[in-house]
Amino acid sequence: MQCYYSVGSNMAATDETSVLLRSFECEQNLLSRPDGSANVRQGDTSVLAAVYGPGEVKMSEEIIDKATLKVIFKPKIGLPGCAEKLQERLLRNTCESVVLAVLHPRSGVNIVLQVIQDSGSLLSCCINAACMALVDSAVPMKCLVSAVTCAVMEEGRIVLDPDSKQEKESSAVLTFAFDSRENNVVTCSTKGCYTPEKYQECLSACGAASRNISSFFRQAVERRMSKEL
Repeated sequence: MQCYYSVGSNMAATDETSVLLRSFECEQNLLSRPDGSANVRQGDTSVLAAVYGPGEVKMSEEIIDKATLKVIFKPKIGLPGCAEKLQERLLRNTCESVVLAVLHPRSGVNIVLQVIQDSGSLLSCCINAACMALVDSAVPMKCLVSAVTCAVMEEGRIVLDPDSKQEKESSAVLTFAFDSRENNVVTCSTKGCYTPEKYQECLSACGAASRNISSFFRQAVERRMSKEL
């Protein structure tokens, strides 16, 4: 059964922070061959995630006391390069922090992420898509994980969930991923120049926005479970 959920943009503003999340949409169980799949769209940015496993793993990749988690990141066009390999490592570390790999020793979980459209905040969209695909596959998890990207503009204003144009015009772009239990940071990726004070402002703004995304994830899971009963 294919499931579709969406939420409108959440708008508010302060003098130094523009809290404007683009429309957020999620579609689960799109693909028949993977064990779980999800398409997350944040504004015009779209990522399709597929999860395979837990299943058999190569002997060379087998870990005795837990599952081996592998992430494959596919750009919209062309072959993966150094930037894509860095994305894979960040995504793998994020997923490993919430997946209960010890429940499936000597097995493998593969997560494939295909970029459909990159219109800004790509890393956070990938993390959110991976989380919803893992939920769809029923892989055991400690908690959900939600990610938010923000951009520090030249005048010092913070823009949440920036598009491609805003990212290019900014002095720094920061992405934070938070767990859904304590809202603690599990992943942080930064690019550009910023002060320690501005970093804390970004962390606080993204943390507040991530709670809305986590709430949306919970509602999506509850709605799907209610439809299956």
